[in-house]
Amino acid sequence: MHRLKTRPQFQATMAGGTVSRTAHFALHRLTLPAPAAPTGPDCSLAAQQPQALFALPAGTPPGPWLGAMAPKRWARRAVTRNAIKRQIYAVAGEHEARLPHAAHVVRLRAAFDRKQFVSASSDALKAAVRAELQQLFARAGQGTPP
Repeated sequence: MHRLKTRPQFQATMAGGTVSRTAHFALHRLTLPAPAAPTGPDCSLAAQQPQALFALPAGTPPGPWLGAMAPKRWARRAVTRNAIKRQIYAVAGEHEARLPHAAHVVRLRAAFDRKQFVSASSDALKAAVRAELQQLFARAGQGTPP
């Protein structure tokens, strides 16, 4: 699985639309064209843009791209944001075989209750995040609307 790294990659993926939602997360997907070299000068720049943003070095196998967003607005502590992002990448790795060749962004869209999860990075919080991410990826795999 390839990771999104630049702001334009995240922006393009989020503009692709939401495929799945849970109480705290949203999954955005941008379908990528099949990896192929552009042919001739008649290829328009608009058609090459997603391909240019998600270009891979020669010899690298194509696969899904993934990015994680945990804004400070919804997770105030850096420890919490990092724990959530680690859970996102771990759960996505388990679902990698079922993900299509596309760019994906998992975005935290609501805060977890600090009264219920007092610690910034507790096992209970990680388990709750993991369970909800499993639901998110299961819904995305079924093709159900958000």
